[in-house]
Amino acid sequence: MSSGAEVLYVLIAVVGVSVASWFLTPKGDSQTVVRSSIILTLAMCYIMWALTYLSQLHPLIQPMRSDLRPEFAEGYGEYMDME
Repeated sequence: MSSGAEVLYVLIAVVGVSVASWFLTPKGDSQTVVRSSIILTLAMCYIMWALTYLSQLHPLIQPMRSDLRPEFAEGYGEYMDME
């Protein structure tokens, strides 16, 4: 897919699973703790995944190849140790 729209699709899926876990959590003394743990885990995993995915989709710096011969390294001269 390779677009920013995938981040929104996964967000909708995470919200859906979070809502489902809100209603499907078994009743008991620790219901609030279990709900909070599930929803916070899903939210933090989503944020970590989204940041990693978006940083690879739109990198801040351009990758540099180090395996090019000097005659083919157009524009890479200032980055390579050329004699």
